[in-house]
Amino acid sequence: MLNKKRIVVKVGTSSLTNELGNPNLKAFDSLALVLSDVHNMGYDIVLVSSGAIAVGASKLHLKEKPTELRYKQACAAVGQCSNMFWYDKFFSEYNQEVAQILFNTDDIENEEKKENLSNTINTLLEMGIIPIVNENDSVSYTEIDSKEHLFSDNDKLSAIVAILCKAGKLVIFSDIDGFFDKDPRLYSDAKLIDRIDQITDDTFELAGGAGSRRGTGGMRTKLEAAQLATAQGISTIVTNGAHPDALYNVVSGRKVGTLFKGVRK
Repeated sequence: MLNKKRIVVKVGTSSLTNELGNPNLKAFDSLALVLSDVHNMGYDIVLVSSGAIAVGASKLHLKEKPTELRYKQACAAVGQCSNMFWYDKFFSEYNQEVAQILFNTDDIENEEKKENLSNTINTLLEMGIIPIVNENDSVSYTEIDSKEHLFSDNDKLSAIVAILCKAGKLVIFSDIDGFFDKDPRLYSDAKLIDRIDQITDDTFELAGGAGSRRGTGGMRTKLEAAQLATAQGISTIVTNGAHPDALYNVVSGRKVGTLFKGVRK
């Protein structure tokens, strides 16, 4: 049975970095404030966070994100450390404990590992801690340098995490306001679709390609994540990560972004 008071929130690279590729400290602070506040309202929160490679490349003063696998993994190792430093700093300001969880596809495909992972997340939540989850890019190969992308910039990872911990809702913060009938960055007459009850082939045809140049996930991967989560009854909301306080609308049941309604079993 899903836990209606449990929310998985996914934030992407474009929401955590600025145009120079450096950490957006205001974004880290705003996110920590809202998640801590909603947690204080009695909700369990799991944060799925991208951004390790981009932040690592910035910290290492690289002019652009690397293309060679070993440099991507090195940047991920440095960037993950930096991201957790900022998360720990800002969440601490709001008296909220956080924990880091890194895993890869093997941890999902192996039933024993998956059960252990689920137990760890659930135990942290029971202890009032916010788990911060990311794909382990420093050792993973399939996600950052092959065509076998299971997690797709953590969009589908967030859906998998939501299923693992039986979350009532999944909130995916994007770099646009939700799911539109056409790309709003290209067409001024694009209209936001505020609710989708069933994801079909026609829905996927409306999805564009990659989103921000700082991330790797586009609207299509968010649709795939929503399809995965809603099939397990988990309603999914896609909204703009520049406004994390939209989470207040989510918990109060007000309209925000695009709602993909969970399919009841």
